[in-house]
Amino acid sequence: MTVLDVAIEQERPISLRASLTCGRGELVALVGPSGSGKSTVLKTIAGLLTGARGHVRVGGREWLNTARGVDLPAHERKVGFVFQSYALFPHMTALQNVMSSAQGNAAARRRLAAEWLGLMRMSGLEDRRPVQLSGGQQQRVALARALAREPEVLLLDEPFSAVDQMTRDRLYEELADLRKRLSIPTVFVTHSIPEAQM
Repeated sequence: MTVLDVAIEQERPISLRASLTCGRGELVALVGPSGSGKSTVLKTIAGLLTGARGHVRVGGREWLNTARGVDLPAHERKVGFVFQSYALFPHMTALQNVMSSAQGNAAARRRLAAEWLGLMRMSGLEDRRPVQLSGGQQQRVALARALAREPEVLLLDEPFSAVDQMTRDRLYEELADLRKRLSIPTVFVTHSIPEAQM
């Protein structure tokens, strides 16, 4: 069953025409050279970029439909987004970073953040700031933060580019397990064909 349905096009700042569908637990990889619009597609799905024509539908709900004048703001789209740079808040601990995207009162957000950090094998490191974490640990915090939003769609923009191959291989396995467990569509941007085949 298709959960995510995207068909967008734009002329500026780059010419782009893209369409994709993705079901529950599936991963769609966007592979191509730098500047080809892969990250633009993710940011359009998330509502971080405007200007594209077309539609973004998630679970039958329209997030974007330019023909009908629908364009939900980013904060109304249930998206988990892991950026290439991880975009962690440097002044916050790992726990606080994950709590920042969770819903509910402080106690509920703290509990959810601790659960996600535990699933990401980050127990015992909750009080560390990003500068005190390795690249792989920062990536896990960024993924925990994205998932703490309880997203309907997970977007990954070259999330493994800053880690070594051994860490990357381990993270591939963890992501594959998470995809099966969470059963949400995942769109993954990469330059690497082997990475796209994970």
